[in-house]
Amino acid sequence: MSKLTKAGKYVYFFGGGKADGNESMKNLLGGKGANLAEMAGHPKLKLPVPAGFTVTTEVCTYFYENKKTYPKVLKSQVEESLAKMEKLAVKKFGDEKNPLLVSIRSGARRSMPGMMETVLNVGLTEKTIGGLIAQSGDERFAYDAYRRLIMMYADVVMEKGAGIEVKSKGIRKIMDEKLEHIKHKQGYTSDTDLTVDELKELVIDYKKTIKKILGTEFPDDPWKQMWGGIGAVFSSWNGKRAIEYRRIEKIPDEWGTAVNVQSMVFGNMGAGSCTGVAFTRNPGNGENKFYGEYLVNAQGEDVVAGIRTPAPVNQYSMNDQSKQFTSLEKLMPALYKELFSFQKRLEQHYKDMQDIEFTIEKGKLYMLQCRVGKRNGIAAVRMAAEMHKEKLIDAATAVMRVAPNQLVELLLPMIDPAAELITKPIAKGLPAGPGGARGRVVFTSDDAVAWAAKGEKVILVREETSPEDVDGMHKAQAILTTKGGMTSHAALVARGWGKCCIVGCSDIEIHANTKTFHAKNGEIIKEGDWLSLNGTKGLVYEGTMALTEIDLDKNISYNYLMKLVDKIKQIAVRTNAETPEDAGHAMKFGAEGIGLFRTEHMFYGEGSEQPLFLLRKMIVSKTEQERRTALNELFKYVKKDIKDTMKVMKGYPVTIRLLDPPLHEFVPHDVEKLHHLGKELGISMSVLRRRVLALHENNPMLGHRGVRLGISFPEITEMQVRAILEATAEILKSGKKAFPEIMVPVTCTVNELIHQKVIVDRVYKEVCVKMKMKKIPYLYGTMIETPRAALRAELMAHVADFFSYGTNDLTQMSFGFSRDDIGGFLPKYLDLKILPYDPFQTIDQDGVGELVRAGINGGRKAKPHLKVGICGEHGGDADSVKFFHRLGMNYVSCSPFRVPIARLAAAQAALENKR
Repeated sequence: MSKLTKAGKYVYFFGGGKADGNESMKNLLGGKGANLAEMAGHPKLKLPVPAGFTVTTEVCTYFYENKKTYPKVLKSQVEESLAKMEKLAVKKFGDEKNPLLVSIRSGARRSMPGMMETVLNVGLTEKTIGGLIAQSGDERFAYDAYRRLIMMYADVVMEKGAGIEVKSKGIRKIMDEKLEHIKHKQGYTSDTDLTVDELKELVIDYKKTIKKILGTEFPDDPWKQMWGGIGAVFSSWNGKRAIEYRRIEKIPDEWGTAVNVQSMVFGNMGAGSCTGVAFTRNPGNGENKFYGEYLVNAQGEDVVAGIRTPAPVNQYSMNDQSKQFTSLEKLMPALYKELFSFQKRLEQHYKDMQDIEFTIEKGKLYMLQCRVGKRNGIAAVRMAAEMHKEKLIDAATAVMRVAPNQLVELLLPMIDPAAELITKPIAKGLPAGPGGARGRVVFTSDDAVAWAAKGEKVILVREETSPEDVDGMHKAQAILTTKGGMTSHAALVARGWGKCCIVGCSDIEIHANTKTFHAKNGEIIKEGDWLSLNGTKGLVYEGTMALTEIDLDKNISYNYLMKLVDKIKQIAVRTNAETPEDAGHAMKFGAEGIGLFRTEHMFYGEGSEQPLFLLRKMIVSKTEQERRTALNELFKYVKKDIKDTMKVMKGYPVTIRLLDPPLHEFVPHDVEKLHHLGKELGISMSVLRRRVLALHENNPMLGHRGVRLGISFPEITEMQVRAILEATAEILKSGKKAFPEIMVPVTCTVNELIHQKVIVDRVYKEVCVKMKMKKIPYLYGTMIETPRAALRAELMAHVADFFSYGTNDLTQMSFGFSRDDIGGFLPKYLDLKILPYDPFQTIDQDGVGELVRAGINGGRKAKPHLKVGICGEHGGDADSVKFFHRLGMNYVSCSPFRVPIARLAAAQAALENKR
């Protein structure tokens, strides 16, 4: 049972220059209620806000915990506040001659635009409509207000609020069609063209329709409408779209919503009235210009619903659709000037961009709402940087203003938002690699390489990808798979490259034999057809759509903000890289080293044919001598790749993971390649096939991989360590800097580390002698990716100089989930809230996080200054980075394009820890 306020105060009044609440009370009054109180009652504002009251979020909690009932004192508190509203308005709720009408709106702590319900014109009945006609002198206006109330109330209260499942058309849709039928029949272009008689007939028809479809009468009683509206707003907190929005935005279900009841003011009282929405800065690009739209003779819902094309509030707000309309600045210059001064005062007061709603009723301006305005990533960065330059906010506030994931929009090309507005997607999958891309469809990696070689831009469409697809994936503009989750092979590789990628797209079915795929709505896409992908939203479009290119070097605001970020953050941000090119990209994004250099990736992609052949030769060798011969040939390729990458990093640490994947992954399936391999080794195909078969494992991810390879075949470790140390020595002797960190993967006992350290120490001495150097700087450490390693970390720290947490495998082994096969059940787990989020995207703090914590504590017990980092995908997830900061990690590592995101998250973590 929820605890209600001791004072039993559930209703907070605002209006007439006074307010019971203020902006600091968002948890209790919701964002909208708190801001209405602030605008109405703060001594420095006292804006013309229509009087009203807020029913608190505590009542919402009580409502759900007590079978949708209310605290006993609520009724009297509502009546008391309504009496104050009546006094200020000089009108009375329910009065036949001089009625007060009200709006009923939601208001959660955090803005959830459009996710919950609103009812306007509450209190209008057959008895009170005569009073409204007398007040306004406009019968048509009164009946237009009445039909709006009936439409909204039937939809919000009588259908959705009552929990009625819509099978085909909802009541609102049916009523809209009746309205459109009249307009079509009479040749009208706008709702405002309807005559008073037509509106009267429509009201009668609406009431009959409600009775027929919903089985109950429309309540022609003001108080029934009032309590019906309040209950419907509370009920909308658990509506489908509100629940989904909260899941996406990670808004807690237990917060609840407040309800705001406010005196109606009317923008639809003729040519001298209007309603509008505006922003104190442009929410699309962040420019410091007042931006907004309005409609003459309309109510607020008309602007939001897009029923009519709105006019611009000023010259700056004009676009191709609205340039033929007169701006508010020209139509009502005095009122525009007043509105402009209000928006300036509000931004100065809140020190952030404000989204405001206003209504002008017969020449008088009213402020209906203000809230922190939603903005895209480009606008968020610009506003934060410019507000700091303007000394409106301090550096800490500027850094906290931008959500880390908003930076994605600045880093990658995006599909033109204007084009997306008018184009319907043919399929939707999981957004694995953000950004936009367009290209011609191919269905194999080889075709992707071949087409790209001819200058074609391609999108690789596969059921799923494997390491052998890497070259084609690299050449493709984007990757689309029908299977796999957010940490599948395609997703991981694409994110590492900053490449657009959609996975798990079950809306399409691939027909490999005809080189086509079929979308669920019947579209058939053939090889060579054009597709456009929005990897940020997981949307697939037929045809080619415009892309917007991004150049960070030219983004003054981004570079300004990131300078503030780097002054504040306390942990380093490294990158996961496979090639010198990856490392170079990451350096541009601000990486301070490489946290994971995977040596095996040199065996796929461009220029990999010979080293891959030599690796395969080593794998199928039967004797140590055969293996050493192959390894000696392979050595120069490994050394060159490591050396080229360390050169790019200019002395920043480079953590090089020793060979990790199971060897069978590198064995060819192609008969011609097998013949070549057998010939080189001087063995028959039958012998070669037996050797290949011997490599097969039932569960290779838990099999012969990582450190187990180095223990079974010490010469593999020896070759890699020699390559690392010689590469380092050569760079140092050339007068440049290099600092490698040798990382042993998949360990579970200190004895494995001791075994491999003996090899490292021996090779180190040999290289020092060969290179005529007294010492070569390096660190020796391990990747903590098994639960046992985390639990035995204290012992392992006696041998290791550093730990790097491989949270991908640690999550996989802790949960017992295969990250490549979670698509079949994880969506259900998330829908049913069995898990709060995908543990492969955001670190599971309660389980996996406890293993990480235990490992750090144990390691630093043995070695207080032990260096600790993380190199899993979680290193680029903002919430995970903040968790790792709290654990005292020295660095996080992530794919190159997520480096700026991790930098910003690290700075925000430092600020949050100060609070």
